[in-house]
Formats: sequence, structure tokens, C-alpha cells
Amino acid sequence: MRSSFRFLWALGLTVALAGCADMVTGGPLIRPGEPQGTIRVLNATSDQLHAVLISSCDASTYGLNRLPSGMAIPPGGSYSFTVSAGCWDVAAGTLGVGDARGRIRVAAGRTGSIQIN
Repeated sequence: MRSSFRFLWALGLTVALAGCADMVTGGPLIRPGEPQGTIRVLNATSDQLHAVLISSCDASTYGLNRLPSGMAIPPGGSYSFTVSAGCWDVAAGTLGVGDARGRIRVAAGRTGSIQIN
């Protein structure tokens, strides 16, 4: 009886946490069946950008770093992300230096740019 309760409790917790995953990660950049566009992050700082967080505007957090592992955007450089068309929150920066945040609306088949100063 006790092991059945533990199993059901663990199963329920797993299902509940799976539903919260998008809140932690910021959600998928590409949602199935939706038209796509591009977000270009432009680095206008004198430091490398080591993290770019992107989430849908209705997510509760900016999510996790979307840059590939070990990647940084050099000063004057840029990096592009394919996303579903719509509203996106973007935060980018370097640990110990600072960050900048902005909101961008990406149209299907278009590139929207956000400059980090």
C-alpha cells in the first residue's frame, strides 16, 4: 500500500513538473505548425555576450541560455535564432558585467533585430 502511494505521488509530481518545464526554460523557440522568423542579437558592447535568454512574452521567466555551449557573441558581432513568429523577451549579457533586456515582435519570414548596448 505504502509503495503504491509513493509511486502515485512520484508520478503526479513528475507530471506536474513536466507542465512547468516551459516556465523554467522559457519555452520552445519553434512551436510546431507555426510560421517562423528570426531574432538577430547584435552586440554593441565592448564585452563578449556569454548568455542570451529568449522566452515567449507570456512565459514567467527569461529561461535558459540559448547560445550553443562554449559560444559567445564578440563585440560588434551578432547571432541569429530561428523562432516562431510572435512576441519574444530577450535578455543578453556577461556574468559580472551586466545585461540588457528587450521585447521584440517577430513577423513570419522576417528578421527582427535587438541591439544589446
